[in-house]
Amino acid sequence: AEARLAQAGPDSLTLRAIARDVGASHTAPRNHFDDLTGLLSELAAMGFERFARHLLAAAADQPTAMARLNATGRAYVEFALAHPGLFQLMFRGERLDVTRPALRDAMARAYLVLQEAVAAAHPSDAEEMSARVARAWSMAHGFAMLLLDDQLGPLLGDQAGAAGAMRLLDTILAID
Repeated sequence: AEARLAQAGPDSLTLRAIARDVGASHTAPRNHFDDLTGLLSELAAMGFERFARHLLAAAADQPTAMARLNATGRAYVEFALAHPGLFQLMFRGERLDVTRPALRDAMARAYLVLQEAVAAAHPSDAEEMSARVARAWSMAHGFAMLLLDDQLGPLLGDQAGAAGAMRLLDTILAID
């Protein structure tokens, strides 16, 4: 499913097509996932687990809490660039069943990585913490989506492309 998603996009994901890709009968996926929503939810859960590990790894060797937070934000966007189909699936709730334990738990772990990075860099009360997490998440996710949707051209000018976008992101992250 992940290979099909990367090659042909989310609209290509059907149980029949995925079964055909792996040489299984067209009914085989139903034995494991019930329906397409179940399969996509499990794929998104795997994506969130990989995403959380990527965020943690990027921040691990940073010397300060603020550097770890900035590395987490950069890693968020890097993951989106490296896995655009998976990233978009992970954050498109209408195709997922967030009540499935694997997905619910993986989403919570990924969110906790961001929350802990913000809390370490900006200790504050609960209300302010929620606002700081929302700001950090909105910035990283919004930037990733603008980049994936190729909407940053006017801001990048001659620096267009992923490298230019990442330089712009680094500048944004340096602003406090």
